[in-house]
Amino acid sequence: MRRHFTFDCAGDTLTATLDEADGSTGLLIVSGGNEIRSGAHAGMAALSAAVAAAGHPVMRYDRRGIGDSTGENAGFESSADDIAAAVQAMRARVPALARLVAFGNCDAASALALYGPAAGIDALVLANMWTLETESDEPDEAEAAATMTAGAIRSRYLAKLKDPRELWRLASGGVDIGKLVRGLRQAAAKTEVTGLAAKLGQALAEMPMTAKLLVAEHDRTAMWFLEHWNSAPFAAARANAGITMARLDSGSHSFASAGDKAWLRERILEALA
Repeated sequence: MRRHFTFDCAGDTLTATLDEADGSTGLLIVSGGNEIRSGAHAGMAALSAAVAAAGHPVMRYDRRGIGDSTGENAGFESSADDIAAAVQAMRARVPALARLVAFGNCDAASALALYGPAAGIDALVLANMWTLETESDEPDEAEAAATMTAGAIRSRYLAKLKDPRELWRLASGGVDIGKLVRGLRQAAAKTEVTGLAAKLGQALAEMPMTAKLLVAEHDRTAMWFLEHWNSAPFAAARANAGITMARLDSGSHSFASAGDKAWLRERILEALA
């Protein structure tokens, strides 16, 4: 049975949907960006139905200022109260709940890494974590897509060096040397870990619960996360025995294809088992 209800959050009213099931381990879905709780093309609604059919109650909600909820949309870094209120609301609506797993994609994954441990969540599934600073309070996927990581640039140049046609272009003067030099400088640059990325590195290093990291390997947001994840400042996070990672050979940020959706569903069911 699917039920809709509201709950309080810091004086505002948040709207939620609960897909009921008999299991004592439940899933809380936190939406990313300015996405409403049904998800892109109703993807989160479909995921909720599938997980509930497997025996796990699932709740999703609109944070303040999004969808059917009241209040001001202050961005994911201001959503600690929303997450905590959602956890309380789900535990109140599902009194048999013994274990709660939370899932988020993009900035929702980042918000859960920052605020999930204090909210009473037992385990996390974090997909394509957002690690970039933007001028606005919301992540800009276009900005991530327009900016290649140093690792991606290195991979691109290595591929060119293996291509005889590219070597001929270089030898015959068909390559813009200035552009080549700039690209090589970017490829050699060390990844800077500051601001949001630094906070996430510390949060993952100190994560007190199990966390499964999911990455669509060819998605630019995920590529930036991996660039930070593999950097020296994230060494303590990589050493956290409670954190595991699963990689998908896909460039879909929202796990759009049928195969990607099935893969995501199976990873979430593993975390709920």
